[in-house]
Amino acid sequence: MLLVEHSYKQRVHIDIEGIVQGVGFRPFVYKLASTLKLHGYVRNNSKGVVIEVQGKQEVLKDFVKQLTISYPPLSRIDTLEKKEISLQEEKGFEILFSTATQATAMLPPDIALCDACAQEFDDKSNRRYQYPFMNCTDCGPRFSIIKALPYDRKNSSMEPFLMCQECQLEYENPNNRRYHAQPISCYKCGPQLYFESFQTSNNEGKLSAMEATCKAIESGEIVAIKGIGGFHLVCDASNDESVKKLRKRKNRERKPFAVMFTDLKSIEDVAILTDEEKELLQSAQKPIVLVKKRENNLLSKVVAPNIDIIGVFLGYTPLHKILLEKLSVPLVATSANISDAPIMTSEMQIGEHLSHVADAMLFYDREILNACDDSIVMVQGEERLLIRGARGYMPRSFPLKEQSKKKILALGANQKNSIALAFAKSVVISPHIGDLNSLDAVEYFKRMLGVFEALYDFVPDVIVCDKHPAYETRLWAKEYVQKHSNVQLLEVQHHYAHTMACMHEKNLHEEVLAFCFDGTGYGDDGTLWGGEVLLATPQTYQRIYHLQEFALLGGEKAIKEPSRVALSLLFATYTLDEIKSMKTQLVKSFSKQELQSFYTMYIKNINTPKSTSIGRLFDGVYALSNHLEKLDFEGESGMILEKEAQKSQTEQSYTFTFEGDSITFDGVVKGILQESKTEEIAEKFMNTVVEMIIRVAREYKNHPLVFSGGVFQNRVLLEKVIQACKKEKREYYIQNETPINDGGIAFGQLYYALNYKG
Repeated sequence: MLLVEHSYKQRVHIDIEGIVQGVGFRPFVYKLASTLKLHGYVRNNSKGVVIEVQGKQEVLKDFVKQLTISYPPLSRIDTLEKKEISLQEEKGFEILFSTATQATAMLPPDIALCDACAQEFDDKSNRRYQYPFMNCTDCGPRFSIIKALPYDRKNSSMEPFLMCQECQLEYENPNNRRYHAQPISCYKCGPQLYFESFQTSNNEGKLSAMEATCKAIESGEIVAIKGIGGFHLVCDASNDESVKKLRKRKNRERKPFAVMFTDLKSIEDVAILTDEEKELLQSAQKPIVLVKKRENNLLSKVVAPNIDIIGVFLGYTPLHKILLEKLSVPLVATSANISDAPIMTSEMQIGEHLSHVADAMLFYDREILNACDDSIVMVQGEERLLIRGARGYMPRSFPLKEQSKKKILALGANQKNSIALAFAKSVVISPHIGDLNSLDAVEYFKRMLGVFEALYDFVPDVIVCDKHPAYETRLWAKEYVQKHSNVQLLEVQHHYAHTMACMHEKNLHEEVLAFCFDGTGYGDDGTLWGGEVLLATPQTYQRIYHLQEFALLGGEKAIKEPSRVALSLLFATYTLDEIKSMKTQLVKSFSKQELQSFYTMYIKNINTPKSTSIGRLFDGVYALSNHLEKLDFEGESGMILEKEAQKSQTEQSYTFTFEGDSITFDGVVKGILQESKTEEIAEKFMNTVVEMIIRVAREYKNHPLVFSGGVFQNRVLLEKVIQACKKEKREYYIQNETPINDGGIAFGQLYYALNYKG
C-alpha cells in the first residue's frame, strides 16, 4: 500500500537562481503552491530561492511549468535545478526565513513606482495617500539600500525603521502585495522628509518640507532633492533665469539638462515621440530618453541649447509625483555633483560641497547605501541603445551557459566607467560609475568595487583591464596584482573590448567584421585609436583598416578645441603656405604666429599625439564647417552635425582612398572647403563614413558586421548605417542591453577573459 502511495506522490527539491529576490518571487511561489494544494516551503538563500514541494506527480509537473512561464514581471529565472527527495509528513505550504550560503543571488535594480502603488497614491481613502516612500514587491528602492545578501530588511538601510502593526501585517501576509517588500513603510513608521535652506535661517519643519520645496522652486530657486540613488539639482525648466543660474553655478555652459515631467502628455507638448519612446518612458525602469524637441515649446531655451535633442523622463518616485503635481511645471533634474565627481548621496555632502550651487535641499532620513544615477536610453529605428546603464537597468546579471572556473573582475575604461564580475554561472555588471578624472571619482570607483566584493564575498582570481598606461583602472589593477601574486592580470585593447561587448551580448562566437568608432582608445602601437576595423573572434583580433593618422595639436586641449583638430587635418592635406592663403573662418581664427607655432609643433611632433579617431574627425569637420567655439561636453560636435544633417537631403559623399590599411581623409577635407552650407557638409560627411563601412564590408561578404563605440550614438549616422546594411542584405549587430560606449567596455573585457586559453 505504501508503494502505491509513493507511485503518485512525490517531493522535489528545487534550486532557482536569477533575479528572484526583492521582486515578489516567494509570494508567487506560495500562491501557486497553495492554489495547487501542494505542501512544502520556499525560502531565500544567498544564491537565490530554494523550494521543497510535495504532491501528486502530475500536479508537481504543472507547478514547475507554471514556475517557468508565469513568474513575476521583475524576476528572471536563469537556472532551475530539481531533484526528487524523500517524502515528509507535512501540511500546507510555508515561506521560511532566509538562510545564509555563499552569495550568488542576483541583485535587483531600483524600480520606478508601479501602477498599483500609483493608484493607491492617488486614493484619498488609502492610508498611504500621497506617501512619499510608497513601494511594494514590484517597485521601489532595491540596490540603493542593500548592504548584504540575501536581500532582507535587516540587510538594508530600512533596518532602523521599525514597522508599525499595520505594515507588519502586510509584510507577513503572503497574499499581500507588500509581503516581504523590504522598504515597506507608511506615515507612522517610515522615513521622514526635511527641508533646509542654505540662504536663510528660516528652515521649515518636516511637516511642511514639501510645501517649502515647492515655494522655493516657484521663487526661482535651485533645490537639491534626494532621490532613490542620489540627489538631483532641481529647478523650474520653464524659467530662463533659474536655468541660467544653475548653469552659471555648476559651470556648465551648454551641456543639456534632463527634464522631468508629470505625465506623457506634458512630454509630448515639448517633444516628438515615437511609440517605442513612449513605451520606454512609461516602463518600470523609467529612464531618461533622448528624444527630438519640438521647435516651439514652453521649456527654457537654455535647457538644451544648439541641439534638437532633449533628455526627458517621468517622475519615478512618489516624492517626484508629489512635487510635479503641486508645481504643474516640468523640472530640470540633473545629477547633484561637482565636475568629474560622482553623484552625491547624503545631505552632509550637499551641505559641504554644493551649498553654493543649491539654494536649499529636500532630504529624508533613510540612507542611500549605493549611489545610482539615472539611466539614459535612445531609440533609432528598430534599435534601442543604452547610453548610460544605471537606475532600473543596473546592476544587471546575465547567465553563463557554462560555469566560470575562475572569479573574474573586469575594470572597464576610464570614461563612463562600470565594472563587471563573473563567478559561478553568472555575470554581473555594475551601474554607471562615471569618468575617473578626479580623486573623488577614483575613490567612488574603489567603493563600488568594495560593494560588489562584499555582497558576493568576491575575491578575484583574474583581473582584466585596459591597456592604456595612464588609466586609473589599469593602475589599480597593477597595484592589486603586485600585492596578490596569485591573481592573473589580463590587458585587453580598448576597441577589441568594444567588439567583445557586442559579441558577448549577442552570443557571437564566429569571426566578425567589427567597426569600432569612438573618441579615443589606447592602440597596440601606442597611438590613440578610434576609427578601427577589426576581424575578431572571442580569442583574438586583427586590425585590418583604420582611419588615416592625424595629430592632436596640444594633446588633450584638442579634445576641447576642435579648431586644433581641423588645423591638423589641414596640415596633413596642404602646405603651410597654402593654408596661410586660405580665406576660411577657421584659418582667420588663428594669427600668423599661432599658425607658425602649431605648424612647428606638427612637424617636430611636439605634444602632438597621433590619433585615428572618427570621434575626433567629427570634431575636425565641425570646425571646418565654421563652428569655432570650444566644446562644452563630449559629443557636442556630433550632436550639432546631427542636427545640421537633418536639414539636407543629399545622397552625395566625399572622396576617400585606401592606402594599405589606412583610410584617407584628404578628399573629405578638400571637399568641405568647397562647400558653403553647413547642412550639406554634415550630411555628406555622414554619408562618407557609411560609404567607408560598406566598401570594407564588401571585401568580407560572409562576416557578420558588428558596430560599437560612442560614435554610433549619432542618430543620423546610425540610421544611415542600418539602411545601408539592409540594402546590402548584411547581417549586423548593435548592442541594446549594454552601453555601446565605454560603459560596455567591462562587459567586453569579461568575455575575453571567459574565452582566454592562456
